[in-house]
Amino acid sequence: MKRDSRLSSVLHALLHMAEHDGPMTSEALGLCLGTNPVVVRRTMGLLREAGLVAAARGHAGGWRISADLRTVSLRQLHEALGEPAIFAIGNRNETPDCLVEQAVNAALDHAFEEAETLLLKRFAAVSLADLAGDFARRHAARRAAQE
Repeated sequence: MKRDSRLSSVLHALLHMAEHDGPMTSEALGLCLGTNPVVVRRTMGLLREAGLVAAARGHAGGWRISADLRTVSLRQLHEALGEPAIFAIGNRNETPDCLVEQAVNAALDHAFEEAETLLLKRFAAVSLADLAGDFARRHAARRAAQE
């Protein structure tokens, strides 16, 4: 089953944007992400609707972050992307009258709800600034190791 990696891709793009002086084009972000610029524009459009990025046209145009990194959480980004399914696993619903299937689904539903609640709570506690800080530390450590 294919995983939805849009949140990871958006975080990757936003961290590149945060490190870049000035706006970044969809083409440049597409190169960073290994994807088509059309995919970048479609995804960034969702973030623009949420007020997290802005776009400028023209020669010096491109995408830029319009929100404070300290106030943007992973949960906000997840919501801006349309709240894709958290888990790629789910219940079997082939025979809804089957009592075994009902018992299994009830147990799984409860576990899924608990896990999703915990994960979304964690998403709310992590900001873009947290990720940018972690990246900066990793980048500095790599530079120091190469010297």
